[in-house]
Amino acid sequence: MSSDSDSFQRSSDTFRDLLRWQVDAGADEAIGEVAINRYAIAAVPTSPQPPPPESRAAPAAPRPAVVTAPEAARRTAPAEADDGRGLAASARTLDELEKALNAFKGCALKETATNTVFGDGNPEARIMLVGEAPGADEDRLGRPFVGVSGQLLDRMLACIQLDRQSVYITNVVYWRPPGNRKPTAAELSACLPFIERHIELVSPEILVLVGGTPTSALLARKEGIMKLRGRWFQYQSPGMPHPIPTIPTYHPAFLLRQASQKRMAWRDLLAIREKIDGLDAQT
Repeated sequence: MSSDSDSFQRSSDTFRDLLRWQVDAGADEAIGEVAINRYAIAAVPTSPQPPPPESRAAPAAPRPAVVTAPEAARRTAPAEADDGRGLAASARTLDELEKALNAFKGCALKETATNTVFGDGNPEARIMLVGEAPGADEDRLGRPFVGVSGQLLDRMLACIQLDRQSVYITNVVYWRPPGNRKPTAAELSACLPFIERHIELVSPEILVLVGGTPTSALLARKEGIMKLRGRWFQYQSPGMPHPIPTIPTYHPAFLLRQASQKRMAWRDLLAIREKIDGLDAQT
């Protein structure tokens, strides 16, 4: 009996790991939005039936418009997003932004989290990293990237002569989702005004998006992280005087599960180092 139980547990762990890999790779939604009733399909007669006269003349239903990630999030929770935009826009410093975030009540994650995880590192740094959301260790300590994945991130940064004193780190969502699940569109929408203002106030020279969630939220791209990582984009929000060179890369938590992808992450790190050196040469 125990062997059957162990086999079932191993199978469950395997399926769970595969699902996590697909989510990290950008497969974050089902193909169909509405479940198909196969019993109803089986009951349909096989012989072709002519449609009723009125259906022949009826125009085809319009296809739904494609909505980018930030637009979809804002439509999900317009009241919370509007409230957050006002609070975020009123902040003139990082301290004011953190106080505004602590006063914000438009995200349900705040009710289940232990701490608001605002940021870490050097706010005067030229490089800013934006991750997904706090995990258990981050929620407990109130700092981003302090768990196992954070330790890997520190080692990655050290490979290109960077550390927590030469970068600034935050997340696109400031409270831990229960069970470390992926943030919902509504949760991203609620936090989006704050991360946009966060980037404006830090005003980095290089923006690094760590994982698929911050990449889709801030760049409004539909492709998965595997297609976007290692490519340079220009990020700009209304409160910024000029766009920022921005590069997506893999999240360390993904690399811990998929060690074979570390070589691609290494290429991203080299691209970041090359960009830094290029900026140094211009000054």
